[in-house]
Order: sequence, then C-alpha cells, then structure tokens
Amino acid sequence: MGLKVKKKNNFRSRKYNVKKGDTVYVVAGKEKGKTGKVIKVLKKDNVALVEKLNIVKRHSKASQKNPTGGIIEKESPIHLSNLMLNDQASGGPVRIGHKMLDSGEKVRYSKKTGEEITS
Repeated sequence: MGLKVKKKNNFRSRKYNVKKGDTVYVVAGKEKGKTGKVIKVLKKDNVALVEKLNIVKRHSKASQKNPTGGIIEKESPIHLSNLMLNDQASGGPVRIGHKMLDSGEKVRYSKKTGEEITS
C-alpha cells in the first residue's frame, strides 16, 4: 500500500515580485516584449492578469448582464515567472529584491539601481 502524502499549499509563504497596479514587462510567451498594468494577482495559481495582454475570445450565452450574448474578449492569466517589473526610472525590466528598513517596514527595491520601488 502507498502512503498518502498531504499536499502543502506553500503559496502564502512565497514572496511575489509583482503586485496589483504594477507595470510589468512580459519576458516569454506570445506577448513577449510588451508591457501592461497588473489587474489582479492570483497567488494560488502563481498567475497574474495583465491589462490588454494575452487576450482570448470566449463565447457567451445571453444573460441579464449581457443580453445579446456573443463573443467576448477578455484577459487570460500569465504565469508570474514570465513577468518582470518594468521600472520607469531605468526604463526597462528589473529584478526585484526585498529588504527591511530601520523602521521595520518591508520594501521592494530595484537590483539594477538600488532604489526603492513605490507602487
């Protein structure tokens, strides 16, 4: 008989480099080289929705919300490993680090310039 192993949900203990409202650069995939604003981060699935990127078409039935039905275009999630924060100061994608300030506050900083990132 095999042992039953309980699957751990480690998504809460990870540090995520992108947050809602950040401008990100897409590193890989069909949208490679494009930038957009993060709408939502789904931590459980390690994906993010980026505004006007990775658009898919979905067929929908008529409903009260959408009385005519038809084909709807919406954003599809992009994996977090394919996104990098786009820094306006340096003008391109940057790697992110985390550090604690003297006040005890945890902040993100750009590893390229060393400056703190404010969302």
